[in-house]
Amino acid sequence: MTEIRSGSIRDARISLPGSKSYTHRFLIAAALSSGWCRIINCLESEDTRCTLQALEQMGVKAKKGPGFYDIQGCGGRLRPVSKPIDVANSGTSMRLLAGVAALGESPYVLTGSSRMQERPVQDLLEGLRQIGVEAVSLNADGCPPIRINGKAGVGGTLSLDCSISSQYLSALLLMAPLTRDGLAIHVNKGPVSKPYIDMTIDVLHRFGINAERREYAYFSVAGGRSYQSGTYTVEPDASQAGYFWAAAAITGAAVTVKAISRTSLQGDVRFLKVLEQMGCRVEDLPEGIAVKGPEAGDLSPVAVSMGDMPDLVPTLAVVAAFARGETIIRDVGHLRAKESDRLAAVQAELVKMGISARTRGDALLIAGGRPNGAEIETYNDHRMAMSFAVAGLRTPGIAIQNEACVAKSFPGFWEVFDRLYERQT
Repeated sequence: MTEIRSGSIRDARISLPGSKSYTHRFLIAAALSSGWCRIINCLESEDTRCTLQALEQMGVKAKKGPGFYDIQGCGGRLRPVSKPIDVANSGTSMRLLAGVAALGESPYVLTGSSRMQERPVQDLLEGLRQIGVEAVSLNADGCPPIRINGKAGVGGTLSLDCSISSQYLSALLLMAPLTRDGLAIHVNKGPVSKPYIDMTIDVLHRFGINAERREYAYFSVAGGRSYQSGTYTVEPDASQAGYFWAAAAITGAAVTVKAISRTSLQGDVRFLKVLEQMGCRVEDLPEGIAVKGPEAGDLSPVAVSMGDMPDLVPTLAVVAAFARGETIIRDVGHLRAKESDRLAAVQAELVKMGISARTRGDALLIAGGRPNGAEIETYNDHRMAMSFAVAGLRTPGIAIQNEACVAKSFPGFWEVFDRLYERQT
């Protein structure tokens, strides 16, 4: 357990590692290429290591260098794996690798932690079965462990439900170029988290793959293609930037996150607009984006949809705890199927801090006030730890249990967090 040091923080300039979502996608695209790729500024975390280690089990070669990975692609010719591939609690790895496994000529079993075995993938399995892939939940409950055998799958047309996760669609888009006939995908429900689909399309285009689309309802990718080898750079993670912009919001300090732009396809840069609505000043600088909170923490409540920014819901909830009035966070029901039941977890920990929080349908309602100190249960959820750490900058007595869980997505979080207290030149 770590206790957060409250009190004044200094104006700060923060550098962040690469985007987790982009890192997963770049690693997979490089692995499916037919040559060597260099991926610069990869995020090194528990989740991204799960993806890389699984790809290596499937026959992909990887070499680590200072600040980069060199990946030798297999061109979609995967090596058989006799034992289950364990992706721990990385939902992104589970879903995206299900698509990769469907390209193989032998069965693959994907499994994970006890929490992973509660997280749904049934709609993805049904999508794969529509194109001839054997895809089954071994416990017959629509959750991992799953067995994927793509030997009979050659591509085709399918209908997909993306109301729980956009990663179902991303998995199919990433595998599509290496199918024989390509894929035509009709989205019949959803999708949630639309910016993550845009990021997947962006990765396809960067690697030389054309994808046709009609908004978020239809996608088509031709088969028999090859990912282009080359050098690719991962931009900083906008979800991680949100913690430091939130720190500025509740303390009145100015925090600049370097090398990130509002033009990013990462949906979480839209969090800046939410903070502006709450009274923060946002400035685009040559070195990055700076946020300065209102004087004396005079934050306004908001009513906002966060369906496309699910990872920042706990962060916004913490900021809302300091606002004057009730904040309504809409369209976030799918957070119940994350690393924890994030809606229940956020609500419970805010109440523990003396803040009124409740759910209503797919919305989270928070009445801001004067939070008090508390020991925060993280539920082994990295985003709970990092979001509630921000509250401790203003509220004495905030302590984070199981603080090491941040290793899932941001192993260096606590070192970067400490930069908020330092005098910078």
